[in-house]
Amino acid sequence: MNRKEILKQNLQAVRERIERACPKADRDPENIRLIAVTKYVDSNTVREMVDLGMQDFGENRIQVAEPKLNDLADLPIRWHWIGNLQTNKVRKVLGRFQEFHSIDRIPLIEAIDERLINHPEETDDEKIPAYLQVNVSGEETKSGFTRETVIQGGERLIESPHLQWVGLMTMAPHFDDPEKTRRVFGRLRELRESLQTKLGVTLPKLSMGMSNDFEVAIEEGATDVRIGTILYEGIL
Repeated sequence: MNRKEILKQNLQAVRERIERACPKADRDPENIRLIAVTKYVDSNTVREMVDLGMQDFGENRIQVAEPKLNDLADLPIRWHWIGNLQTNKVRKVLGRFQEFHSIDRIPLIEAIDERLINHPEETDDEKIPAYLQVNVSGEETKSGFTRETVIQGGERLIESPHLQWVGLMTMAPHFDDPEKTRRVFGRLRELRESLQTKLGVTLPKLSMGMSNDFEVAIEEGATDVRIGTILYEGIL
């Protein structure tokens, strides 16, 4: 098989796994958005994925993403920022990424708001879809607000005039047995429900689940899964 045939086979396999995971939690596969993480592949690979019907792609390092953003500006791609974002790099991503999954601290929210107050031309959106990243597992290596911070300071966190809060995001610890991630994903779903009740807001999205655990994440309520490695097996 050539590269594109391998990509097509991998993509179909992931979609079939999503479809099989959904009935276990009475979910509709149409409500699960597959985001292809492209940090390890080049512009040509992304272009081939677009040819195969993909529209949503995730990046987490601006220096890696920037060449692709430039090369693929002619394509109808929705770019998702999924990594840690330094406040001094905010200007480089605004207007280039359509959704932000990893808003993990108040200074970052403030930096985005300040930049757009001074440079409103840097986005076409009245508000940018964004997710609060929560460190549900409590791992020191993971970024994100603590559950307690979100519960106690939720009203302040969602005050941003430029970010449209659509949901929560988390990264689970890596386990050989993905079933061990279930508690992390379930706690994010429960936190979302608590916030909606407490603040009277609607947070329809849960961005959680990666190559090794996305099926469990779907069973626990994920609406967005961020898949990288298994989409590119055989070409990397």
